[in-house]
Amino acid sequence: MQFARGFVLSYGPQSVKRKIWEKEYRENKWHFAESSAADCVYENLEKYARNGSILDLGCGSGNTANELAESAYTSYLGVDISAEALAKAAKRSEENNRSHKNKFVQSDFLGFESKEKFDVILFRESMYHVPLERITTLLDKLSANLKPDGVFIVRLYIMRDGVIKFRPKKMIDIIANNYSVVERNQYGNAGAVVIVVHPRRA
Repeated sequence: MQFARGFVLSYGPQSVKRKIWEKEYRENKWHFAESSAADCVYENLEKYARNGSILDLGCGSGNTANELAESAYTSYLGVDISAEALAKAAKRSEENNRSHKNKFVQSDFLGFESKEKFDVILFRESMYHVPLERITTLLDKLSANLKPDGVFIVRLYIMRDGVIKFRPKKMIDIIANNYSVVERNQYGNAGAVVIVVHPRRA
C-alpha cells in the first residue's frame, strides 16, 4: 500500500494526487509532523536566505513558514497541492503575525510557474514526489526563478532503520552529479541529508 501510494503521488494525475493529499490533511494524518522546530534544515535556510526570499515547494501545513526564525527572511511563498494544508499554513501564519510576509499558492509544484525570483528554492521532503527522470528537468526550469546567487536546498531522509533507501539516495546523487554542490551534510543516524546546490548555467 505504501509503495502504491508513493507511486501515485509521483506519477499519478494531478487530480488524483490532490484528492489523496486533501483526504490525508483533512483527516489530520500529518498532525504528528506539524512541530519540527529543531529540524536540521533551518540552519541551512537561515544561512542561505540571507534575510531574503524563499520559495517552498511542497510546503504542507506551514512548518517552515512558521518555525524558521522570522529575522531570517523577508518574504516566503509556499506552494502545495492541498487546499486543506494551505488553510492550516495560512491560519498558523496569521496566529504568528506572519501573514504580511508568508504567502501561499495552491498548485502541483511539478507544474508551478512564476516570474518571481528567490534567494532559496526549498524542497523539504517534497523531492520524494518527483520522478527520478524529471529531477534535472524540474530544477533546470526552476533555475530561472533563482536570483544570481540563489540556491536550491533539498532535504531528504536517505536511510531507514540503518539501511540506505535506494530512491532518496539516488535523488541526492542525481542532484550532486548535475549541479554545483555548495554544501552537503548528513545529520545523525536517521540519515537526514541536506544538500545545497547552485543551478546549472547556460
